[in-house]
Amino acid sequence: MGSVKNQPKITVGIMDREAEISGCLNGHFYGEGYGPVSNRFSAKAMKGEIILFDEARHEICHSPFIRLTGQEDSILGLHQQPMRSGQAFTLFHVTIGSQFHWEKREDQTFQGDLMLCPREDGTIAAINEIPLEDYLKSVISSEMSPKSPMDFLKAHAILSRSWLLAAIDRKKKMEGESTPPPKITNNEIIRWYDREDHDLFDICADDHCQRYQGITKIVSRQAEEAVEETFGMAITFQDKICDARYSKACGGITEEFDTAWDDKRIPYLESISDASLSHPLIRSEKEASRWILSNPEAYCNTKNEQLLEKILTHSDLKTKNFFRWTIEYSREELEEILRKKTGSDFGTLQKIVPLRRGPSGRISRLKIVGSKKSIVVGKELEIRRWLSRSHLYSSAFVVMIEGDRFIFNGAGWGHGIGLCQIGAAVMATKGFSTEKILKHYFRGVEIKKIY
Repeated sequence: MGSVKNQPKITVGIMDREAEISGCLNGHFYGEGYGPVSNRFSAKAMKGEIILFDEARHEICHSPFIRLTGQEDSILGLHQQPMRSGQAFTLFHVTIGSQFHWEKREDQTFQGDLMLCPREDGTIAAINEIPLEDYLKSVISSEMSPKSPMDFLKAHAILSRSWLLAAIDRKKKMEGESTPPPKITNNEIIRWYDREDHDLFDICADDHCQRYQGITKIVSRQAEEAVEETFGMAITFQDKICDARYSKACGGITEEFDTAWDDKRIPYLESISDASLSHPLIRSEKEASRWILSNPEAYCNTKNEQLLEKILTHSDLKTKNFFRWTIEYSREELEEILRKKTGSDFGTLQKIVPLRRGPSGRISRLKIVGSKKSIVVGKELEIRRWLSRSHLYSSAFVVMIEGDRFIFNGAGWGHGIGLCQIGAAVMATKGFSTEKILKHYFRGVEIKKIY
């Protein structure tokens, strides 16, 4: 099962590779070696050290590493309400949805310790150290609306805890090992993204790990109760904690692990039909086209605005038509996007050819053919990045060329692997229990208390 006996503390990268970081200490914090500090501050890296300034830009201290800790007599306990009392810190201009179509910056407030670390390139990282269960309360509120059904929130708490514990365990096992490089040749680029640059912290705070927006987004007791009622519980497979993945909407069929990440099969991340009936898995281009252009029954196939307002966060509500979607480009516009994203001139764009799809229809290898150059690109996320100014909703798409127009008809939102968040929330509204929701998406698993 692993060596987890007590609730661990984790480190979360909130901001990274910034020239300067600023914020506000909401209460009395203590810096080891230089005493109390409070109110507004800013920090920057110089010659391998962090220089910390007060609101008037007077230097408070400089050190190779700075940790700011809320004074012990005011720190919030695990079961207390956030922001009623005690210490918290705010960071200004935090990027959320990095490189996704909803990217923006906002001020965010966090509990726990603030650590400031320099990087060799002269930039700075802001890291939050916090007990795992406190972290989860924010994740559940940041990923989906805390007004969602309780069984869904509890399922998500168990799911997120499992993913995190598995990620920390994987990181420990890989210490000292290098990440396999992407496969890059003159005519092929195959790469995937899985926390490979998180060297100073366990996980990041954005969608590439799990959304973590501190206590900024905790607006009800629902999310806190979901975490408290599932305290220490995780999904296991053959007595090991599951690397439990999830995305926003699978599109009716979930995807397999190797479509988005490493070339390996994970039994509990096999493709399944996200419906009460069984949909056939996609095995050909003809089947992919028929599936993507259809409107099948699925838990995540909902346009009920009242339901979506109940389960999605404010930023996610801006994404419409996620189950089936259409994006259209002029040939010239798509050529310009490809030049910007790849640094290559394809010439006149001629065709876009899927070479390999997963069972949900998501493409893991795609050939882009131009008059000057042709390149095979993968995997799932890299394809989405190349063909949009931000990201396509998913790589489950078919392309039609009409004159000088490229029309993308697609299915789903995200990589589609593991739990489908919108589908799971809909299942909860239909009366499915926490356990049945998790065992629908992760076959052959058990739910056990780890600590």
